[in-house]
Amino acid sequence: MVFSLLYIIILLWFIRTIKFVLFWIYLWQLKNYHVGRFVDHFRTHKGRKIFFNSLFIVKLVLLVLLFIHYDASFYILLLVYAAESFIFIANILKRTVKVPKFTSKTVFLGTMAFLDVTLYLYFLYSYAANPFWIVILMLAYDILIPVIVSLIVLFFQPFFVAARNRILQKAAKKMTQFPGLKVIAITGSYGKTSTKEFLTTILSSKFKVLATPDHNNSEIGIAQTILRDLKPEHEIFVVEMGAYNKGGIKLLCDIVEPEMGVVTGVNEQHLATFGSLENLLSAEGGRELLASLPPHGTIIVNGDNEYCLDLYKTAAIKKRLYAVKKNVLDSHIWTEDVTVNTDSISFIAVSGQANFIDDPNKSKKEMAHFAASVLGRQQVQNLLGAILAARELGMNFGEISNACGAITQAQAGMTLKKGAYGLEVIDATYSSNSDGVAADLDYLKIFPGKCVIVMPCLIELGNKSSQVHYQIGKKIAEVCDLAIITTKDQFEQIKKGAIENGMAADKVIFSEKPKEIFSTITTSCKQGDTVLIEGGRPKELIRLLHGKYA
Repeated sequence: MVFSLLYIIILLWFIRTIKFVLFWIYLWQLKNYHVGRFVDHFRTHKGRKIFFNSLFIVKLVLLVLLFIHYDASFYILLLVYAAESFIFIANILKRTVKVPKFTSKTVFLGTMAFLDVTLYLYFLYSYAANPFWIVILMLAYDILIPVIVSLIVLFFQPFFVAARNRILQKAAKKMTQFPGLKVIAITGSYGKTSTKEFLTTILSSKFKVLATPDHNNSEIGIAQTILRDLKPEHEIFVVEMGAYNKGGIKLLCDIVEPEMGVVTGVNEQHLATFGSLENLLSAEGGRELLASLPPHGTIIVNGDNEYCLDLYKTAAIKKRLYAVKKNVLDSHIWTEDVTVNTDSISFIAVSGQANFIDDPNKSKKEMAHFAASVLGRQQVQNLLGAILAARELGMNFGEISNACGAITQAQAGMTLKKGAYGLEVIDATYSSNSDGVAADLDYLKIFPGKCVIVMPCLIELGNKSSQVHYQIGKKIAEVCDLAIITTKDQFEQIKKGAIENGMAADKVIFSEKPKEIFSTITTSCKQGDTVLIEGGRPKELIRLLHGKYA
């Protein structure tokens, strides 16, 4: 009887250990195997809950109690492992298990981790003196599995870095085979993906263009795009560049050697991973990009952002400035008559007479009407940056204006759809930053009826986090009738800001369960009301709001 139960608990331990091996590899992959981002996760409420939860505490207590009263503790542990295994299998059937995206790296790491688990179990069974020590050591491994998997990841990371470097070298070598290729690099804390998508669509109406796909802006993603997709017929390569460390943008520039750089906007996003504002300004702030451009290169910056303006003032090469408002320094392009509809934006773009004196062909004042099926006033800024870049590459306003008709909502990272019970559902769930949240809330103002925002607290803001969330709360109070915050980290700061700006306390609530959130929304709202889903990827909630109950 004792040995049959031992076999059962070993089997259950193995099943639930598979779950946690997959989870920890998933988390490392989610954080791009970046130690700073991985560690910062445990400063969040969700991250702390991984360790400071009742189940983890129960296991720590059981580890002690097994030495005091083995039999009773054994049966409790058996029940715990049975429950964990059952939940894991049920989640597999419901397809809600958090598993890494399968790549050669995650498959290798998973294989190494499972090999470690199997060997550990083999040596336990072969060399442990009796069932007592087998159970004790299994539970100890269970408790330490975050450390064990992380050590496996970190042990093999230098080998993956070496392999990555070889890929980067191959990509850089391939780039030398295309001396006539014009490379445009786009970086910033926000707006870079939309600007890249807009610019790619505009340029593709006249040139053969290759662009980095989706939000794939890391060094390995850019290198793989070069190796896989770059062809002799391409005339322009549009590269979105992201980084989490000082020197990250320089590394990317060394590979692609851009001739033109665009800096879309800078804020505190990722401050925690950069360690300081100075490091952030070096990379995402555009300094490394500016330093990497050739003497004949061009830097284009967002004149509505203070950090970009500082960068512009230091540039000693050809520089261009775009701004939504006129008279921002010596703006080369600005807007007039901006109109924001629920499903589109339109404006007149104007270039001043004195702005292109280094190019006689562009010395005359020019203006044109532009319209695009994208959501929110913030997209005017992103589109303006793309227009200016395209103009610098030889397209005139008429050509650019016509090309804007092909731009879609999805390219701007935000879509509007009719949802369940006639609700208007704004999906802005790819990512979030403080400027993006504020801009999306401004867009929400134009909708009639009640307005609801559902959002998590922002991450990787470092010591600016409390201040940023307090300001978000104040902004929410200006626009929304109800705010549902899905993570606890800075919930109180959001609530404080909202209350101090006139919002009722019971209208700022915390909820992390999709069905509960859906119920709250549908009991508070009616047909024609609007829900903004901001940040994160709450798939079940989006499915419910879109009326997909199956």
